[in-house]
Amino acid sequence: MLIARPDGHDLTAADGFSVVDGFSRIVRLGEGLGRSGELSPDAMDRTLEALSICANKIAARRAQHTRCIATEACRRASNSTHFVDRVTQETGIAIDIISPEREAELTLLGCSSLLNTGHERALLFDIGGGSTEIQWVEIPRHGNHKGRPKALDVISLPVGVVTLAEQHGIGAMTPEIYNAIMQEIGDHLEAFSTRNGIDACIAEGSVQMLGTSGTVTTLGALHLDLPRYERSRVDGLVIDFDAISTMCARLSELDHAERRDISCIGRGRADLMLMGCALLRGICRRWPIGKLGIADRGIREGLLAEMMQAPGMDASGASVLPVSAPI
Repeated sequence: MLIARPDGHDLTAADGFSVVDGFSRIVRLGEGLGRSGELSPDAMDRTLEALSICANKIAARRAQHTRCIATEACRRASNSTHFVDRVTQETGIAIDIISPEREAELTLLGCSSLLNTGHERALLFDIGGGSTEIQWVEIPRHGNHKGRPKALDVISLPVGVVTLAEQHGIGAMTPEIYNAIMQEIGDHLEAFSTRNGIDACIAEGSVQMLGTSGTVTTLGALHLDLPRYERSRVDGLVIDFDAISTMCARLSELDHAERRDISCIGRGRADLMLMGCALLRGICRRWPIGKLGIADRGIREGLLAEMMQAPGMDASGASVLPVSAPI
C-alpha cells in the first residue's frame, strides 16, 4: 500500500507526488492455488490481516481517494468472489480484480520515468508470485517530453516465484532444475520475441531492459552489499548481466537457512529468491542485452499517478491523499 499527496509537479508521471505512508507484507495469497484452484483459508486469513492494517492506515490518514486492486491469484482462483466479499465486509476495502493487460498498463505508467536512457525500445518485466508480465515498449525519442512510453505488445507467462517454489521446494536447486526453468521461460518467450523483431533491435543496441519485482530489487541490494534494504539506492540502479549470473549462482548453492540469514532476503523471501533468479536468468539468456535496470516501483505508483490525473484532483496537495493498494 502507498498513501501519497500530489506535490504540484507533473502528475502525468509516477514522480508527481510525495509518499505520506506505506505498508508491505508478503502474504502469498496464491499459495496452493496451482493444486486446488482455490485461495486457501490460511492464505485468505493472512491477507485479510494485512489488509486490516492497510484499512487502519487509510482511515488514520483520512485518505479521500482509494484504489485497491488484485491480480493473478484472484484472476485464477474459483473462490475469488468469496474472498473479495470477505475483504469488503471485514475491512471496508473494495477490491477490483484487474486483467493482465491492465496490470501491465499500470506497471508501465509507474516505471515510465526510468525509461529515459536514450533507447528506442524497452523490455519491461514484472516477476510476480503467480505470473510474469513482459512488455515490449516504445520509448519517445529524445527531447519529446510530451510523449509517454507505449506498450506495443504484452505477454503474461503463467509462471511466478510462488508457483515455482511450490513445484520445486525450498532447498538448494540442482543445475538440472535451474536450467529446465530457464529453458521453459525461453520457450514461453520465443513467439513473442519473433513477432516483435526483438532480436534485431537488441543487435542494433536500441533496447533497454528494466525489471520491477522483489527478485530484482533484492538482487540490487545484494549487488550493493547493503546491510539492510534502501529503496533510494536500489531504484534506478543498473547492473551487468555478469553480476546477475554471479549472484544467482551463489544463491543457488545456499540452502534455505543460509538464504534466510542474508539480511536483504530474510525469512519471507528465502524460498522465493531461487525461483526468481531462475526466471530472471531465463529472460536475460533469451535477450542478452547485457545490462538490467532495476525499478523499485510499479503498479502502486502507476495507480497513484493515474488517480492524480483525474478531474478535480488538487495539484497543490491540499487535503488530498490518494492511496493505492494492490494485492
